[in-house]
Amino acid sequence: MSNNIQGKVTVITGASSGLGEATARLLAAEGACVVLGARRAERIQALAEELVANGGKALAIPTDVTDYGQVKRLVDAAVQTFGRLDVMINNAGVMPHSSLERLKVNDWDRMIDVNIKGVLYGIAAVLPYMQQQKSGHIINVSSVAGHKVRPGAVVYAATKTAVRVISEGLRMEVKPYNIRTTVISPGAVATELPESVTEPDVAENVRRLYAEFAIPADSFARMVAFAISQPEEVDVNEILFRPTRQEL
Repeated sequence: MSNNIQGKVTVITGASSGLGEATARLLAAEGACVVLGARRAERIQALAEELVANGGKALAIPTDVTDYGQVKRLVDAAVQTFGRLDVMINNAGVMPHSSLERLKVNDWDRMIDVNIKGVLYGIAAVLPYMQQQKSGHIINVSSVAGHKVRPGAVVYAATKTAVRVISEGLRMEVKPYNIRTTVISPGAVATELPESVTEPDVAENVRRLYAEFAIPADSFARMVAFAISQPEEVDVNEILFRPTRQEL
């Protein structure tokens, strides 16, 4: 895989745990320069220090993806530190499931802010650099829920469907700039997402599902590495994967 990952400057949001952390570890091991963004500053700083100690190149920038200024600062820091920007992974997300009748309006707002606006802010922050370079790769994280809606996950599914729509529109718009785009839709993968559920009974059901089916986060990291590692003329636009035993 390292033939097209080595030296690539890669920004990852939601890098303090789960999918983002696993991806940072794998890409750093393959020779990428990883720039880690997340709200938990101490977690990403510790991860960056670990990766550097192991011979990698890493930078940690505390980032709340609901604030465009902070996302732009993250991306600007990557360019200022490493001289360019090759890959943006819009990974930060939350999943506070509940049925609509529970009226968890604050949870709805947070999902929209993180899962949709966070992706758009990441795209806005990197596009000028990638357009100027006439190269780059934007990877957005959707979900199986972006393909199949089920009761109790309506708003989450709506946000993840939006990520797919945004990604497809982006794919067509950036063709003149030689920019690649990928949307990855995981099924149950072991992350801290279930901890974002605010309703105790729903949280228990989600934890039970994940305990039974979830596969390791490095399964996602390998999908990212696969998409990036393809020759520059190959644009892997969409990846959907689940645990083998997961039906939904």
